[in-house]
Amino acid sequence: MAVAVALIGGFFVIELITGIVVNSLALIADAGHMLTDVVALMMGLAALLLARHGRTTDARSFGWYRAEVFTAVANAVLLIGVAAFVLYEAVRRIGTDPEVPGLTLVIVAIIGLAVNLGVMLLLKADAKESIAVRGAYLEVLADAVGSVGVLIAGVVAMTTGWGYADVIVAVLIALWVVPRAVRLATDALRILNQQAPAHVDVEALRADLAALDVVDDVHDLHVWSLTTGMDVATVHLGSSHPNAEVLPAAQAVLARYGLDHATVQVDPVTQQRACREEMTW
Repeated sequence: MAVAVALIGGFFVIELITGIVVNSLALIADAGHMLTDVVALMMGLAALLLARHGRTTDARSFGWYRAEVFTAVANAVLLIGVAAFVLYEAVRRIGTDPEVPGLTLVIVAIIGLAVNLGVMLLLKADAKESIAVRGAYLEVLADAVGSVGVLIAGVVAMTTGWGYADVIVAVLIALWVVPRAVRLATDALRILNQQAPAHVDVEALRADLAALDVVDDVHDLHVWSLTTGMDVATVHLGSSHPNAEVLPAAQAVLARYGLDHATVQVDPVTQQRACREEMTW
């Protein structure tokens, strides 16, 4: 992550200055995405450090694991903001007959593509394990696509002199980024809203727990994610059997769904009805 910040940050400065000098909206758009990459990588790095090394206290019993999720939301907002700016600027330039030096775009695009591909290789392995890293990875991926677009715009400008290729590519980059930003935000908000993880079938889990010979009733089942890869569950099980028989059987079922961090309360027969009626949420 630190190496990625250095690479992306250095190229952002080069691309932004070049875009302003040659009046290329495609370069400025790509530089804007580069800036969000730098911010995303720095926030992601800070979130990971907090999650891994932040102390767990009585007031923060779950530590700082949710810092990754807040970072992902911020990344999505940055991406959507840059896309909106690019679209606005593209509309403003309609009818201005933009002139951009194609060779400059081609050279900068090739360098940018090389930088983005290198950073993607650095982040790919951890993108599935951390939503913060995934947010940064998606932004770098968007920039790689943007660099390809800038390269195409440069070639078109060199061969035909048609300056609007620069504007069209900028718009396409923005439109390509928005759905991915929305999906990232949706995944993060799903966690913040404590919804059940998409890969856990809660109905099937409830049925499997109820099918255990030592379980008479299943209620107050809750499943949510603390952060990416850290799923949590709580459940009440009515049973007339000893806890020593109920808990191992329930834990085995929960483990099949990846819910190793689960809290199971066993309600004896005399308390089952009262507990079920009192648990209203």
